Amino acid sequence: MGKEDMKIIVVERDKLFGEDYFQGFKNHEEFDYEKIILDNLKIMRRGDAEVDSSHKQPIGYMLIVNPKSKKIFVYLRSGEGGENRLHGKWSLGVGGHIEPFDIKNKNINPIRKSQLRELKEEIEIIGNILGIKVLGYVNDEEDSVGKVHFGILYLVEVDGDVKPRDSEIERGSLMSFEELKNILNDENFIVETWSEIAIKPLKKYFDSLE
Repeated sequence: MGKEDMKIIVVERDKLFGEDYFQGFKNHEEFDYEKIILDNLKIMRRGDAEVDSSHKQPIGYMLIVNPKSKKIFVYLRSGEGGENRLHGKWSLGVGGHIEPFDIKNKNINPIRKSQLRELKEEIEIIGNILGIKVLGYVNDEEDSVGKVHFGILYLVEVDGDVKPRDSEIERGSLMSFEELKNILNDENFIVETWSEIAIKPLKKYFDSLE
């Protein structure tokens, strides 16, 4: 079965936003979109969802940080698998689609369940996960990928190193905020839009550690 025929979880745009549509980033403390998503899950064929702007595909977009070293996992997407429109771009976020088997157990948050699955598939955490929390939400209607996706921005704190595991990652490592800024400011590097949007809340988090 090709990825277009995969079944994924979506939510109707009107039910997601209601009167609270936004562009860019919104803090979780302002509005709980995660709850709206959990209350309005639908199953759709991925190929249909990619061209249906009346629905949004929720993606748990995880920033993997080591609070002690004040570093974040940054990686370059390879040309293999995943979303073709993101190939060759630098990213801060690890994550993927929620799938039907993630929602079978009604006692488990399917977004969090899909997160843990994606973490195991995409990266190797050499150490422990200290905690996972929602920072906020990412929405970008100006981007072809963002138009049909909706990011739940999570912060995953770890106490060790992080290494790539999946072939969709060409290379990646923990970087300081200064090293990250060098990538953002280098015109030879292409950074995916969601990562650019996530920079401000990430900096606010790092500032809070001082």
